[in-house]
Amino acid sequence: MYAFWISALLLVMLTPDLTAQVSGEMPDPTRQQTYTLHRSSSREATGANADARTVTPGQTLTVLDVDGPGMISHIWFTLDDSETYALKRIVLRMYWDGETTPSVETPIGDFFGLGNGVYYHWESLMLSAGGDKALNSYFPMPYAHHARITITDEGKLPLSHLYWNIDYRVNAEPLPPDTLYFHAEYRQAQPNHGWTGNWYENGDPIVNYKRNADGKDNFEWFEAKGHGQFVGVTLSVLQNQDGWWGEGNDMFKIDGDTPSIVGTGGEDYFLGAWGYGGPQDYLLHGAPVVGKELAGERSSMYRFHFDSPIPFTKTMTASMEHGHANHRSDNFYSVAYWYQSEPHLAFPPLPDVDQRIPTLQFVGGPGNAKGPYDPNSLHPR
Repeated sequence: MYAFWISALLLVMLTPDLTAQVSGEMPDPTRQQTYTLHRSSSREATGANADARTVTPGQTLTVLDVDGPGMISHIWFTLDDSETYALKRIVLRMYWDGETTPSVETPIGDFFGLGNGVYYHWESLMLSAGGDKALNSYFPMPYAHHARITITDEGKLPLSHLYWNIDYRVNAEPLPPDTLYFHAEYRQAQPNHGWTGNWYENGDPIVNYKRNADGKDNFEWFEAKGHGQFVGVTLSVLQNQDGWWGEGNDMFKIDGDTPSIVGTGGEDYFLGAWGYGGPQDYLLHGAPVVGKELAGERSSMYRFHFDSPIPFTKTMTASMEHGHANHRSDNFYSVAYWYQSEPHLAFPPLPDVDQRIPTLQFVGGPGNAKGPYDPNSLHPR
């Protein structure tokens, strides 16, 4: 891990554009800093060693409530919850400057790239998760007047052990008026609705000759109005069908209705190749979980654009096809991360907690015994 952070620090120091983006996260240690560092933690108030908190079903616990100006520089959580798929049932929300609708709303596991609801180890410049259930974020999160972070247990059992340390800086001077605020939004499709179940492999001619120039029916990561910049996404997949899930292209509509950035495939966007060949994690991209190309298998990927955040001045929609021209019907779970001015577009409601649990769907197609799939129904014919 020491080598990882040395590499990250060198990347920031040697890349001017990147320094402009994350200078608040990694200050120059040769310059005297003017902020004061503070921490919100789950520590027992009297100094005893009972540092865990319990969150009962339906309860919302505030883990940070501070005035600004300031900036959250690091978040660490670990939780022990005996309920199956607790990472999908516990919801993380963040609010800036007294807003009533959150700028961050996502199951806690998905925020840290664990979109299939189980722990695995991975590390990047901005996020990491340990096999020991340690969850870390290094996204800089500024606020001019106030910051509030909450944890809600939407499960049926108590979250019996929640620990946190949230490091934040208190600034002596106001934030610059053009400061952009951190946002993160969860989306899912369980399943994506492929336009046919009558195909035998991804290379089927009825699939290969289909066109999708405008991104219609793509799986959307997020939609924003205002001005800001997109900085990344984590995506997890539960395959409902055999074959490679990642033939779909990424598409970005920036300040208009026509895609202005279009990629060449799933693993290509996440900067892998040829179906990855195995798990990998790097500073800004990776695929920590790579399943077999079979129904029931799971994969997880991430990409961060801190080398070149993708700006928008009015609107942005980021999406990915589910299979070439959207022919596949796999399950997708994503969190998009971006910075923008406030106010932001209200997020769609979170799916009901039971609908967030990764579950194999009967959609037809290769490896799925209940086909063919009717794209106009949630159920097979």
